[in-house]
Amino acid sequence: MDRKVRMGMVGGGEGGFIGPIHRMAAALDGEVALVAGCFSNNPERSRTSGEQLGLPADRVYSDYQQMMRTESARSCDERMEFVAVVTPNHWHLPVSVAALEAGFHVLSDKPAARTLEEVLELKKVVEASGRLYGLTHTYAAYPMVMQARDMVQSKVLGPVRRVSVAYAQGWLAQPDDTHNSKQAHWRTDPQRAGESGCFADIGTHAHHLVEYITGQWVTAICADLQTAVAGRLLDDDGTALFKLESGARGTLMASQVCGGEGNNLNISVHCELGSLFWEQENPNRLQVKRRGQADAVYRAGVDSAYLGEKVRARLRTPQGHPEGYIEAFANLYRDFAAMVRCKRHGRAIEGVHAVGDIAAGVRGMAFVRGAIQSSSQSAWVPLRPYWGQRG
Repeated sequence: MDRKVRMGMVGGGEGGFIGPIHRMAAALDGEVALVAGCFSNNPERSRTSGEQLGLPADRVYSDYQQMMRTESARSCDERMEFVAVVTPNHWHLPVSVAALEAGFHVLSDKPAARTLEEVLELKKVVEASGRLYGLTHTYAAYPMVMQARDMVQSKVLGPVRRVSVAYAQGWLAQPDDTHNSKQAHWRTDPQRAGESGCFADIGTHAHHLVEYITGQWVTAICADLQTAVAGRLLDDDGTALFKLESGARGTLMASQVCGGEGNNLNISVHCELGSLFWEQENPNRLQVKRRGQADAVYRAGVDSAYLGEKVRARLRTPQGHPEGYIEAFANLYRDFAAMVRCKRHGRAIEGVHAVGDIAAGVRGMAFVRGAIQSSSQSAWVPLRPYWGQRG
């Protein structure tokens, strides 16, 4: 097997939530090695985080600019090959740009940037660099989501008629929650989070899931956003109607103020001949309903012969041995590592990958901007002017 793909990380130091998730996922299949990092904008915290991870002192950096300069000066066989960006939103653009301009591929948390203008700026840098850029829309990497995608896009259930997606969380349901954690503090701060709170944070996941499964882009939106908890400066709840390229209709709900909810993301895709239902909190099960037939339940497992070959390739255990969030995240890292290897050897990138690209990042922020505009005007807003045509 080709040698491991070498990863550097910006963000994700001690006390953070998503950094350890990324590192566990990257390590799961043994295809990615963490070789360098700037884990905090606090030099001491970055140093101690690097020590805890067992990195040599000269591969732990006090700021990301120093990391890009020093790593790019190392030999081809030693330097990091891509940078995982696991910071609050306001660092996504500058860190990604610095990495791309220094010659490194980038795998970033979503959203790609704080605003539509920032992500359009990033798109130009990505295209000029010739480097890979990926977004970690984790839910697209669940095997049963890929099974749903295959069934919908092969039209075995007929053309899509309607989609319903809902993402309910409850961790910001109380006023005190705003300042109870680092995660809540920056996600409710416009300077760090950007122009939207809930819709940028989790609404973009729901939006991406719709486009990934259906293979269609959202072309227009009519949204109602609100700040349910008094004193917050960004939306924490919202609902939207949307239209797909085929003319199919859909509804999308995203909320972080639903008391008692954990991470309740679910999607229904209704087609002419049947429907699909998947939920993230029970991810190894895909419910399929066909007109005039008994309901069917597809279950994840490498031995589930009725699943597509691409789907089984993203599973690691037999049916009845549940896989979940870490494994889905690991599928993203395995896909991105395969893409980096293709670049390493000058080969074309083939196959279907779950990693979002910069175009998906633009559409995600166009969705957020459209929702904000629609909510303020109480009107339908077309999204094509933001992202243009396919191609």
